[in-house]
Amino acid sequence: MADGRDVQWVEVTEGQAGQRVDNFLMTRLKGAPRSLIYRIVRKGEVRVNKKRVKADSRLATGDMVRIPPLKLAPREAVREVSDNLRNLLAGSVLLEGRDWLVINKPSGLAVHGGSGVKIGLIEALRQVREDLDFLELVHRLDRDTSGCLLLAKSRSALLTLNTALKRHEMTKRYLALVAGRWPARRDFVSARLDRFDAGNGERRVRVDTGGKVARTRFAVREAFAGATLMEAEPVTGRTHQIRVHAAHAGHPLLGDDKYGSREGQRLAARWDLSRLFLHASSLTFPEPTSGKPVQIRAPLGESLDAVLARARQAQ
Repeated sequence: MADGRDVQWVEVTEGQAGQRVDNFLMTRLKGAPRSLIYRIVRKGEVRVNKKRVKADSRLATGDMVRIPPLKLAPREAVREVSDNLRNLLAGSVLLEGRDWLVINKPSGLAVHGGSGVKIGLIEALRQVREDLDFLELVHRLDRDTSGCLLLAKSRSALLTLNTALKRHEMTKRYLALVAGRWPARRDFVSARLDRFDAGNGERRVRVDTGGKVARTRFAVREAFAGATLMEAEPVTGRTHQIRVHAAHAGHPLLGDDKYGSREGQRLAARWDLSRLFLHASSLTFPEPTSGKPVQIRAPLGESLDAVLARARQAQ
């Protein structure tokens, strides 16, 4: 990061071309929160080729970016990656290509900082992988969801993978443990979803006829006494989609503190489940350069495996 005394002039490389100014700065100023990035851009302290820019302006190869000296207050600074988190992330990479990588995201780690979160997965990985000039999320996972998360290591790969996502050329499958006996014939839930303010500043999602179209495929994988292990495939990518659709079908996820049920809470306590049982178990996407399909699986963590073992014993 800037050393607090000197202005930096940084030349944009070919691999960084097309990147937004704010994301470029987040990579360079690893301890700076996004709110501070926006502030220095808005005040004109960041210049590209000596001209003022906006946070969403795109950079081109050879552009010269002026980065001002920064001195962060302790309350503003993004937390440094702890040794435990550094080791966890380093050991969580499932597969890595020339311009992409897939990580088995730990439950409890937000994908990005903000709203009281000092450090998210993307900020932490940028500190861990100092060899990379570019690193961006292709998609997101809820904070409490674990499993396959795809990141791009170049601007061109990000654009290609985002296009594949929009064209439904990317398949994401999840394992979810839900309350009750899911009917085997119910393999599809289609219900519009709307985001709303829950009243305490928390954003939630509900089924609403005026909401956005949302569709999820479901398949029974294993039945237990009082619960069902499901495979869920979101056809659309709405916030909390699987969780809200499962609850709408009368079978909320176990360990869900937003959309769960008393019965689900009772089972979670009995089987010693201390987190949301939702895991992105597999991901299939076209390799950005060759277009060949890449399929990756993320094994369930030990804690979720142990929950299933206890559920089987309860049969």
